Amino acid sequence: MASLAGRLSRAFFLRNTASLIRNTGPKSVNAPGTCFSRTAVSTTTGGVLPKPVKVPFGLTRMFIVVIPFLYVGNLISKNFAALLEEHEIFVPDDDDDDD
Repeated sequence: MASLAGRLSRAFFLRNTASLIRNTGPKSVNAPGTCFSRTAVSTTTGGVLPKPVKVPFGLTRMFIVVIPFLYVGNLISKNFAALLEEHEIFVPDDDDDDD
């Protein structure tokens, strides 16, 4: 049973990685010389790939997404900590250690 799951996951992995290869030839799973990684700058034949598409306002868009989610996460954690303290599930001890 475990070997069947292993073979199925390997076949799924090989099928998906074969479609990611930047090659002008046919994309077959059983093709000799199947590469598991993509080249960043050149193709397998040595040709230089075009420049990647630059996203305009990439850093601004990142901040527009990150800051609201950080704020919402802060509110959720603060409210959950207040709920725990209200039900006395986790309340730190108020021991005064005067030496």
